[in-house]
Amino acid sequence: MTITTGAPPTRSTPAAVASGFLTGGVIGASLAALVVGGIIENALLFVTGLVLPAVYGLLFFLAGAPRRAREAAVAPRTALAMVESREAVGGESTSDVAVRFDLTVAPDDVPAYRVAFTQSINVVDLADYRPGGVVVVQYPPDRPWRLRIVKRPTPEWEERAAGARIDSAPGPAMVSEAPEGCAVGFVGLLALLLAAGGVVLLFRADLFDQNASAHPPAAATGPSVSSSTSSSSTTVVSSASGTVTLGPNQSFLDEGELRRAVSSLAKGTDTRAALTVVVQERLLSIVYAPTGARASTFDPDSLPYDRFPALVKEAKSSLRAGSSQTWQITVERLTGSLTVRVGVTGTEGGASLEADAQGKVVRRTPAH
Repeated sequence: MTITTGAPPTRSTPAAVASGFLTGGVIGASLAALVVGGIIENALLFVTGLVLPAVYGLLFFLAGAPRRAREAAVAPRTALAMVESREAVGGESTSDVAVRFDLTVAPDDVPAYRVAFTQSINVVDLADYRPGGVVVVQYPPDRPWRLRIVKRPTPEWEERAAGARIDSAPGPAMVSEAPEGCAVGFVGLLALLLAAGGVVLLFRADLFDQNASAHPPAAATGPSVSSSTSSSSTTVVSSASGTVTLGPNQSFLDEGELRRAVSSLAKGTDTRAALTVVVQERLLSIVYAPTGARASTFDPDSLPYDRFPALVKEAKSSLRAGSSQTWQITVERLTGSLTVRVGVTGTEGGASLEADAQGKVVRRTPAH
């Protein structure tokens, strides 16, 4: 096996582009279905917008099962490595902490190389991984950057590590497979726009009827749909939903930005009960419960917005989704209790974590 320091092998571009196209299409179609279904009060369309991402995630998981089975059947390689540096990057609220390691790996049959990765370590064991120390690691033969520190090595490897001395390897550290550049992102965005436009086009007649009924004669009350545009954001509000789109160089993870946007939407509707809240980098969508609907709702103002940036940061750093990550926060009460789900998508696939109404993480699903 030949290892080129700092230059991991390139992934299959057609497969990555196809995956990006499908993911973007599912995101665009589900968001459009939620918004359009809420506006025209089409329960089937609205439920489709909720179910579609779950079905796609299940199919994505099943499609990757054969590949994971093949990878699991290959015995990992074991080697010694020296800790160049370490840095805690998250998880301080639990007994385990996510640690960013930079190691020099010295396999028996190939030249030494550098690799950087993140692994959860118990705080009690952190002293065993000091810079300069030698540890035992394992990795798949065809993916030497996907490294894991062996916490309890065999007596033979433990004895080798105790008496070993490893010199630092030069060059940049490998972190993952080579990124796909802008092609995957462009195709994903194109698919998102096409899918969202397709849903709107399919239900344009219902939307136009809804818009016509929202503008009664002068003797009636004012319109139920309003929009406003400022130099930094665009807001569209109706009795069934609301969206806020930020301008360039802005993010809903900026301090106070998301809470201000939610408050601006609440002023334009006569109800505060929401069915779902979806947040992306520069897009906020809230779907409100129709009048008289019997559904599990929640008050958007009660969400732990101060915890959202930390949840996104933890999802990106600890779930092994890889680089070039995109993220989405979805809040709902379909199971009776409020669930805050943070999903990230990167070069290693999709991953997610779930938090409760106080923003405390209750479940993590790392990338496979």
